[in-house]
Amino acid sequence: MAETAGSAFVYGPGEGRQIDLGGFRMSVKATPDETGGLFSLVEADEPAGFGPPLHVHHDAAEAFYVLEGEYIIFLDGREMPCPAGSFIFIPAGMPHGFRVGTVASRKLNFYTPGAMVGYFDDVAKATRTGHVSPEVLSEIALRHSMEVLGPVPEGYV
Repeated sequence: MAETAGSAFVYGPGEGRQIDLGGFRMSVKATPDETGGLFSLVEADEPAGFGPPLHVHHDAAEAFYVLEGEYIIFLDGREMPCPAGSFIFIPAGMPHGFRVGTVASRKLNFYTPGAMVGYFDDVAKATRTGHVSPEVLSEIALRHSMEVLGPVPEGYV
């Protein structure tokens, strides 16, 4: 549980609200409500080979910090390996995607201004009700100012 001091808060290791997305979990470290809309932060532990479809965030920039393992980032027609310690910044409006490398990996995702926590909550809710079709995923994405540009990879939802 977060310890607070005024509007500040502290999470210890392993703390944060958990979101179960079926094949992996995310831990919410900061929401737009908690940061006055400035940013949101989630930590993701993802299995080897996992990745979302090519997509774009219309309302927020996204940044990754790779804590463990390796991610392959797709930006501007390029594919870049990003091992632990890599930092990736993606401006709002830029199409992008990623795949986890050959081993399970862990990263932090920052969104600024704050965004995407509601998207992950909605996807988690949809996965609890059964298989999520690409159409349902696109509908959820659009509600959260995100646009799915490519096919939904097997195993994403």
